[in-house]
Amino acid sequence: MSGSGIGLIGVPRRLCHQNLSFLRDRRLQRMLELAGHELRPGLPGAEEGVLVWGASPTAWRGERIAARKGVPLVRVEDAFLRSVLPARAGGGAALGLLIDPVGVHFDGSAPSRIEQILQDQNLYNSNILDEANQLIDCIFESELSKYNNFDLELPAPDAGYLLIVDQTRGDASIRQSGATAATFRCMLDRALSDHPDARIVIRAHPETTLGLRRGHYGPEDAAGRISLLTAPVSPHRLLANAAGVYTVSSQLGFEAILHGHRPRVFGQPFYAGWGLTEDELPIPRRTRRLTREELFAGAMLLAPLWYDPCRDRLCGLEEVIRQLEAEARAWREDRHGHVAAGMRLWKRGRFQAVFGGAKPLRFRGDPAAADRLASSIGRSLLIWAGKEPAGFAPKVPCLRVEDGFLRSRGLGAELVPPLSLVTDGLGIYYDPTRPSRLEGLIAQPLTEGQRRRAETLIARIRAAGLSKYNLGGAVPALPPGLRILVPGQVEDDASIRLGAGAVRTNLALLQAARQANPGAVILYKPHPDVEAGLRPGAVDAMGLADRVLSSVDPAALLDQVQEVWTMTSLLGFEALIRGLPVTCLGAPFYAGWGLTRDLGPTPARRTARPDLTQLAHAALIAYPRYWDPVSRRPCPVEVALDRLASGEIPHPGRLNRALSKLQGRFAGLAYLWR
Repeated sequence: MSGSGIGLIGVPRRLCHQNLSFLRDRRLQRMLELAGHELRPGLPGAEEGVLVWGASPTAWRGERIAARKGVPLVRVEDAFLRSVLPARAGGGAALGLLIDPVGVHFDGSAPSRIEQILQDQNLYNSNILDEANQLIDCIFESELSKYNNFDLELPAPDAGYLLIVDQTRGDASIRQSGATAATFRCMLDRALSDHPDARIVIRAHPETTLGLRRGHYGPEDAAGRISLLTAPVSPHRLLANAAGVYTVSSQLGFEAILHGHRPRVFGQPFYAGWGLTEDELPIPRRTRRLTREELFAGAMLLAPLWYDPCRDRLCGLEEVIRQLEAEARAWREDRHGHVAAGMRLWKRGRFQAVFGGAKPLRFRGDPAAADRLASSIGRSLLIWAGKEPAGFAPKVPCLRVEDGFLRSRGLGAELVPPLSLVTDGLGIYYDPTRPSRLEGLIAQPLTEGQRRRAETLIARIRAAGLSKYNLGGAVPALPPGLRILVPGQVEDDASIRLGAGAVRTNLALLQAARQANPGAVILYKPHPDVEAGLRPGAVDAMGLADRVLSSVDPAALLDQVQEVWTMTSLLGFEALIRGLPVTCLGAPFYAGWGLTRDLGPTPARRTARPDLTQLAHAALIAYPRYWDPVSRRPCPVEVALDRLASGEIPHPGRLNRALSKLQGRFAGLAYLWR
């Protein structure tokens, strides 16, 4: 350390700058602060340093001052997973930074911190390389790159082409890499001569396709066997279908190596010279021969400073992958905008926050009116699943929306907004009369990484005692014997109307459980909304249940029972992930897969036999979208778990509680007059 205190190796504790943009960059300031550094404007003193942005046009000021004062010069650049959109397109602050007291990673003429890391023999550490291999798979599964404004529905060109990677004109990574604009013409000519019969696809840079900066190739280059790709196709799909890759210094060359390519490189980027590329401009000082895992470990695990914007802390790469995956999914699903229908007034603020990040939502009460508006302005339709009219046939793509399965600390009927929402373009999870997106996800096999993540999630849910609403409430002393939990439900709920069999009321459920288990201890737990007087379903359980457990934490209760009987309650799913046997008299989303004892009819189409981990991954990771009310941004399920476990969630005020009571009175009157 040049300075004192903890911090990045070789970086002084206090860094000075002469760049006005650094004053506005709160993310940079915060990340340096968390790493033990202080950033301030002005001239450096003794044992301080100067911070500049890479090799930007303004970096010369800091370079000159550092040289004159004889203090360290530190350069900062975005790391290789940045954001959904480029910074020039409103992509916001980066999730990771490369802070380099040695040089800059794209300057091949001199060493950099990444280069020093890659030369270090510690890269042979098996734990680091195992982690690198796992995280490469995670990036592939999530289809993440530096920028992520691509469309996962767009196919790559037919396999077998040679991929030429364009970059933006005047970029410092070209100049510092020993290349010029003429190098790109040379690269294309070389590709044509090296592969006289191959199809050639030139991939335009994301900033070029957005009209932000010019590239080196244009429509005039697309002729004969050469095509120019400007559509936002996933770079991972492009690389998977490519027979070879030519690049100057693009990050896509690094990603090509991860995909198993040996790209031909015409500049001197950080990934060249390690035996993984065909180099037109060799770098003699790079003497080691690396594997792709070692290259990845140095560039992605050891060199960057990664930041978790939800929990406001420095973090590891895996957390960044999960965060960026959540943000990219939200942007891709919402980028064209939605018209929302069937949303109560109190829900609209949260829906605007969750689904209106790319374009603000337009709300309509009537689904037909919403469909007409969406069709006229080129948007899709969001409709609260329970408000979809029978026989409704929208003209535009329609996503049905419902609460997710890790929802909140408090009831929806008390107007507590959700942390998770599910969207379904096929059906909805509680309606077994038609397929749903969740069914397809449950039937999909898992990769090793997905399985590890789901298993960790299950363990965390069990350890934290989490459920859908997380209301708390101590469990009283229970009678000894075989304890069977019978959860009550809201009897006019859509899951009962659409998914129940012959048993459709709480009373009939209790009778069936008692008749089948005359010697068992039957524990009846009323539904929280029914207990609160907000929804119908009250029942006199005397003579059928040994105990009626009001205001009891269901997660804690599951730890003290041996079995669950239910119609379609989510408590059956929560019991399954705690290893309990579950008997279903209806057809909830988790029934019919061989994981439950099914006494009611289940859809014949559920022929797959997933295990519990597949079910949990589908229901808790792949199906829902999570939104963090603290940082107010999309988040992965792990952040939602932290919020639910800690209780760090902004709660609705007195107005919401008053509205919920009024809503409950009207619901009760409607039930009596049906």
